Amino acid sequence: QVQLVESGGGLVQAGGSLRLSCAASGRTFSSYNMGWFRQASGKEREFVARISGSGGTTYYRDSVKGRFTISRDNAKNTVYLQMNSLKPEDTAVYYCAASGVGTTAQNAYYYWGQGTQVTVSS
Repeated sequence: QVQLVESGGGLVQAGGSLRLSCAASGRTFSSYNMGWFRQASGKEREFVARISGSGGTTYYRDSVKGRFTISRDNAKNTVYLQMNSLKPEDTAVYYCAASGVGTTAQNAYYYWGQGTQVTVSS
């Protein structure tokens, strides 16, 4: 069992930055691929970024490439999402999730956090 707790969300102006954190419980954190997903009001949840257990492989949705960076610190059982050059369309609840495989498919992620709200004002 893995418990995930996100933090770091908030209100920021367009062009600003935020860093989300996701703290995981358990001693096997490094064995999980970690992903960030987001859900805007009235829309389907969508993949944002993922990182392999070692941190050596990352993957992003096209709309955040060059602006967002996913990273992890396995010693701290934490995964991060650094978000720069934020746009109003990045406004959403952001969730971190854990999977046994490297994938963008949500149904392959079996542990989820409760989410943290990110609001970008224009």
